[in-house]
Parts: sequence; C-alpha cells; structure tokens
Amino acid sequence: MSDTDVHGPVDFVLLEFPDDRLEGRAAVELLDLVNRGIIAVFDLLVVGKTDDGETYGVEMTGGDDRLGGFAEFGGARSGLLTEDDMREAASVLEPGRLAALIVYENTWAVPFVAAAREAGGELVAGARIPAQDVMDALDALEALEGSESMETMS
Repeated sequence: MSDTDVHGPVDFVLLEFPDDRLEGRAAVELLDLVNRGIIAVFDLLVVGKTDDGETYGVEMTGGDDRLGGFAEFGGARSGLLTEDDMREAASVLEPGRLAALIVYENTWAVPFVAAAREAGGELVAGARIPAQDVMDALDALEALEGSESMETMS
C-alpha cells in the first residue's frame, strides 16, 4: 500500500469573522500550513448572513474584496461540500457576519495512518475535543498542582 492510497483525517472548521469581510492573517497562516505539507485544503466556501438573517454564499472567483487572502483558495472545491452544507453553516452565523467553511486533510498524519494500516490497524473511533475544554482542563490541573505544592510546603 502506498501513501497515495492513504489519507489523513479530514476535518472541517467554520470561522466566523466580524462584519462582512474576512480580514487578518488567518488566510496567510492557512496557506503556510498548505505550503509546508501539514494540511491539504479540499474545500473552502465563504458563507454569510445578512442583517435581516438571509444566508448567502460568496463567489470565490469574482475578485470580491470581502474575501481578503482567502481568495487564494478560490479553486479549492472537491465536491465534499454541498449547498445544504453551506446553508447549514450560514444558519449558525450571527446576522451581518461572514465565515469561511474549510474542509482539510491532516496530511501530516498520512505516514502514521499508512504504517497503522500496514500493521492491520483500523480507525474505529475519533473525535475532536474543543479547544476551550482543553484549556479549562489544563487550567484546572495547574490550579490543583499549585494547591498540592502549597500543602506540601506547609
């Protein structure tokens, strides 16, 4: 089995931006991850919600200045995302906001996945732990360790 027969985990993120434009350096950092071979972007759709609550998609090929650096990903369409996915993503946005819906492969994991499959391993479950949950758990652990070290000193 070659690495071309294997894929890394595929994830999606929905990044909501204030106002109705994609600003900042998020697109630059995403492109850097692609250039370093850490991820491959399969799909990138830009969706929005008007102040009146209507959802819409932004054409990625029209030179729309609301896209910012995300316009670089105009050709990222694998077919994994549908119009229904776009509408569902836009439904969670705050009115007057714009968001990038990104489907990407964790290509960094391909050699690991290939090695596991060669040994007969099979992924039977997987999940993403929200970043805030991780930070809260680490903060609680740090607080607990701090209180234990204070008890040891007394």
